[in-house]
Amino acid sequence: MRSRAYRRICSPKFRPFYLTLVLSIIILLLYSNWVTYLTTYEVVKTPNSIAKHSCSFHSLPPKEAHLADLLKQLIIWPKGPDLASFFFLYDTSDPARSSFTILPPNGGRSWHVGDQLEVLIKMYDFYGRPKEFGGDFLLVRLHNPILDAGVAGKVLDHRNGTYSAIFSLLWEGRVILVHPSEGIVVLEKLTQEQPDRIYFRSLFRQGSVNKSAICNICLNKPHRLCNYSDPITGEPWFCYKPKNISCNARITHSKGGFIQNLQVLIITQHYMYFILFYSAFNYFLDYPGEVRNAVSNGPAGYYYLGVWRALDGTTVHQFNTATEISQCLKNKRIHLYGDSTIRQWFEYLNGTLPGPFLALDYTNNILLTFRSHGPPIRFRYVPVSQLRYIANELDRVVGGENTVVIIGIWSHFSTFPVEVYIRRLLNVRKAVVRLLNRAPGTLVIIRTANPKTLTLYESLTNSDWYSLQRDKILRAIFQRVKVKLVDAWEMTVAHHLPHNLHPQPPIIKNMINVILSYICPKGAS
Repeated sequence: MRSRAYRRICSPKFRPFYLTLVLSIIILLLYSNWVTYLTTYEVVKTPNSIAKHSCSFHSLPPKEAHLADLLKQLIIWPKGPDLASFFFLYDTSDPARSSFTILPPNGGRSWHVGDQLEVLIKMYDFYGRPKEFGGDFLLVRLHNPILDAGVAGKVLDHRNGTYSAIFSLLWEGRVILVHPSEGIVVLEKLTQEQPDRIYFRSLFRQGSVNKSAICNICLNKPHRLCNYSDPITGEPWFCYKPKNISCNARITHSKGGFIQNLQVLIITQHYMYFILFYSAFNYFLDYPGEVRNAVSNGPAGYYYLGVWRALDGTTVHQFNTATEISQCLKNKRIHLYGDSTIRQWFEYLNGTLPGPFLALDYTNNILLTFRSHGPPIRFRYVPVSQLRYIANELDRVVGGENTVVIIGIWSHFSTFPVEVYIRRLLNVRKAVVRLLNRAPGTLVIIRTANPKTLTLYESLTNSDWYSLQRDKILRAIFQRVKVKLVDAWEMTVAHHLPHNLHPQPPIIKNMINVILSYICPKGAS
């Protein structure tokens, strides 16, 4: 029976059926392998589906999207004017014509040092007409050059063209108009319509063939892509795939360039320069009394005789010699992660512990390391092997009472929608919490953003207004985590030196003293 059935199944009339079945199985296996290959290494983008659902500057997981909506409430900016296709410089805020009034103290008494001072600022345009809406970006400080002293103030926007600058009365003051409200409208429009105006490049090398390709968080053209998104954190990163070269052949990452496309908004670059560039005006006040050691109006601290004095209860010690710094860091492991503003701290400390990006002091058993954060990062050249995400690096840190982790990440996220920054900080926050759970004695220090000198290029890509928005987000995300903050924002605003992305040595020295005071609260002894 079996032999007869076998011969019947193997009959020639069934052979076409078997051949079709075998070919179908082979095709199915090949298709499955091809799909797996594309999913793992390459993505074929189409404008209708993947561009909308898999590649977006604003996309976040549902839980994080809800949190992002709450965080964005913190950075809502007063609505500026509705701009036509073009507008005129003379309609914008003019610091030279704007005025201020020092409001009298309560009860009609005389001023005393340490009192809370309120200055009412009224903005006018270049025609001398009062502004009727808010949205100007102002920075305020009190400064005394004789005492080498200064403190930052707070600005309250009344949304009608007037502002209140509030701070403790210590010295005469200065108001800096960073951007008029019209400039803020331009910056918001830029981020909404051109989130990819900063782009990046990677070099691919396969044998003797070298090709470069554009890379970014999101690429919308219908070209084949290489998907380099991080499998652990989910941080997205893509490059256009060079023809006839494997995605595995990528060897470098670098800043590509800046796409400037503002024809709809401006008439000339000269005009935009004035719209976005800052100006300043000063006010002076004489009053009796002497400087007190502490004030209580809410700033992070103040300078006196060139030395930063914190108001959060931290005693800031002075570490003036390499010996004092080494004594504080003895038996410590200090890991720094972030952008070039963190690398600046590393280089300062590295002056006492020579070595590139990794410094060892065998005598005092000190290890000091620096690693830049992952893309987007606007460095000239980075081997892809060195592109690491801070969250992943923190998961490799053992931690403990002799471990210090210092993080600073803000400047390279300025041109992207704030969701990109929120996603990155939430990943870092989760990793910090995991580190503190497994090693509670670890000291984690976070660096805030700081204002900088603004050229036209800097205004369009790295404006202080962008930095302020991200600074608020950073403080909110780490508010309930056991970390220490170095308030680089106020330490820069309060100082008399010009603002710089990389603050000048006197400011850096004070920042380092704050860090070392966190590590060694009793000083260098």
